[in-house]
Amino acid sequence: MHEYLRSRAPELDGVVTDYVGEARFGASIITPDLAALPPKARVLEVGAGAMLLSCALQAAGYDVTALEPVGAGFSHMARLRVLVLDYARTQGVPPAVVHVPAEALEARAEFDFAFSINVMEHVHDVAVVLQRVWSSLRPGGAYRFVCPNYSFPFEPHFGIPTFGGKSLTWRIFQRRILASRVVVDPAGTWASLNWITVARVRQLYQREFGVQPRFDREISFRFVRRALTDPSFQRRHGVIMRRLAAALDATGLIALAKVVPAIAQPAMSCRLARPA
Repeated sequence: MHEYLRSRAPELDGVVTDYVGEARFGASIITPDLAALPPKARVLEVGAGAMLLSCALQAAGYDVTALEPVGAGFSHMARLRVLVLDYARTQGVPPAVVHVPAEALEARAEFDFAFSINVMEHVHDVAVVLQRVWSSLRPGGAYRFVCPNYSFPFEPHFGIPTFGGKSLTWRIFQRRILASRVVVDPAGTWASLNWITVARVRQLYQREFGVQPRFDREISFRFVRRALTDPSFQRRHGVIMRRLAAALDATGLIALAKVVPAIAQPAMSCRLARPA
């Protein structure tokens, strides 16, 4: 697919490289969940972006629905998404596509598994999205999502430390944010961030569903390893993350990323299973 996209939109080659990397990383995170699914299981990707992962899963035999409106900060993906879906159609593996915000998802007990990768920090209403996705799951179904944890004082899209909250961080770093060369639409992307935290997610799940979500403590370790080995990831997330990852690796402290409590990690990988 990469060559297909490169030949038809060479000006998007850098974007294609970035999103292919994101799709591969996302696939590596959800592989254990997928392995537990029955053949032809119904899968929902919440915030499918360029559709690369949804198309790959459809090609692998899953019955995939891709939920994706074009939100603030991500309109640059519109052409890429069209090309990806065109390619999937030529291969006979297009996923079903639903062009509504996650807050407007109307599915009821339809999916065996739902997931989102680096999406939940951009939704307008975290509580409503969690409720909608929960309702869309069949008994025994699960939702896995990965996103930043803003309890940790670092904003990964712009590679900046955070102070107090979104408003104060904006006042301190406004010029740097708007001048970003690694974020296609800095103002739109910043506006879309909702400052989601592990504590907030845990509170919502307990209040709304009476269940405890499970957080994978290895997710930050995986991001640190990626910061050491993935040039595209390094370029997009700035020198602070590269230096921090290198320092953790050099001192051997990288292993601590696996044991730090979820609430204190820079990223969260949350899984919620609906009772069978």
